[in-house]
This record gives sequence, C-alpha cells and structure tokens, in this order.
Amino acid sequence: MDVVDLARELVMERHPDARAAFLGGSDLTSRRTARSDLDVVVLLAGPPAPYRESLRFGNWPVELFVHTEDSWHGFVTPEIVQRNSPLLWMCADGALLLDADGTGARIAETAKRLVAAGPPPVTGTALEDARYALTDLLDDFAVCTDAGERLFVVAEIVRRSGELALLTHDTWLGGGKWLARRLEPVAPDLAVRLDTAAQAALRGAPEGLTSVVTEVLDAAGGPLWEGYRRSGPRRTA
Repeated sequence: MDVVDLARELVMERHPDARAAFLGGSDLTSRRTARSDLDVVVLLAGPPAPYRESLRFGNWPVELFVHTEDSWHGFVTPEIVQRNSPLLWMCADGALLLDADGTGARIAETAKRLVAAGPPPVTGTALEDARYALTDLLDDFAVCTDAGERLFVVAEIVRRSGELALLTHDTWLGGGKWLARRLEPVAPDLAVRLDTAAQAALRGAPEGLTSVVTEVLDAAGGPLWEGYRRSGPRRTA
C-alpha cells in the first residue's frame, strides 16, 4: 500500500473524528529507507489531544503526534525560538492526509509561512556561547589521551561544529540526521569533511579535525575562551 494511503487508514482507524492530519518525515522523499517510520500529525477538536505515541500499524513503525490547533501552536512557538521545530516542518513539508473543516489548510499555510520566515535572528550572545563551547572542546581534544574520552569529545565536537555553522548562516537547526540535512544548503561539504576528520581523529590523527573545526570557528568570529563571562540569575526580594 502507498504510504500516504496507509497513513490515512491509520488516522481513520485511530481518530475517525480528526479535523486534519499530515504525513511528514523521510517517507515522502528519496531518503526513505526500510526502517523509516511514518511521522503522522493529527489535529483533533479536544481530548485526548495533546499526546505523542510510538506504535506499529501493520508492519510499519509509526510516530503519532496528536494535537489540538491550540496545542500545536503551543508546541511550535517555543520550538521556533529554539530554532528547531520538527512539528512545524512535518506540517510545512508533509502531505495533507485529510482536512474535514479547513483546519489542515490553515495549519499547512501557517507552517509554510513560518518555515519561510525562518527562525529568529541569531543573537550575539547565542553565537558567543556556541563559539565558547566549541573552543573549550577543542582545547580538551588537543590534550586528550584516553580513548574513551576522545570518542565522546570528538562526537560532541562534530555536533557543535554543525550547529555553529548553522548559527553562522542564521538558519534552522536540526538534531541527528536532520543536522546533516540542514547543513546541505548552507555548507554542503561540511558533514562529509567532519566525518572524514572525526574518523581519522579516533584513529590517532587529530590534525584534520582541528583544521575543520577551526574553519568553522573562524567563520563565526574565531575561537572564544579568555574573557568569556556570563552572569547568573539574580534573586529578587
């Protein structure tokens, strides 16, 4: 069965009163794999929404995201501030499975508009925080001799390098595979270069990773450690 038809059948079985539903994620793209799950967003008029559930429908793994229109906005709005909203993208890029009362068209239009507008501008504070964290990791990496420690330092360096590159380009962030996919339009070779350099670093050749990460830092304003300062929250009477 076509994945769109399968997802629609799932929605009608689980929530026949749904106002709208979307199928998002990799299943609609050439990146679909044998283990891709169905990412399905369902809009209801009220309870049991909101909830999230992982389940199987037939032989397919499913991630079900069930919301009211208000809870959808309640999740998406703070996620946009954090520059990473999978829920927003599922409705902006996804297939509209059903639309009983116009809710689906309204959410789809809103999602597309918000994605096109982009995340909030990167603040100087956020950029400095990211530069400081990556600089500190690079210092740890330079003197790391324990293989176990090196593994996790390298993994963190790779993730934070990708995130800093995205911040430098003032675009959306992403987690896991979506970090690599967000990098493709703005730094198309960075993920591959980081992969090659990280594998070499874990085999005892750190120079390549240091070089790539230094490039990322320089594009963001350079390494930052000495002089970095942040004040904590102050108690009020």
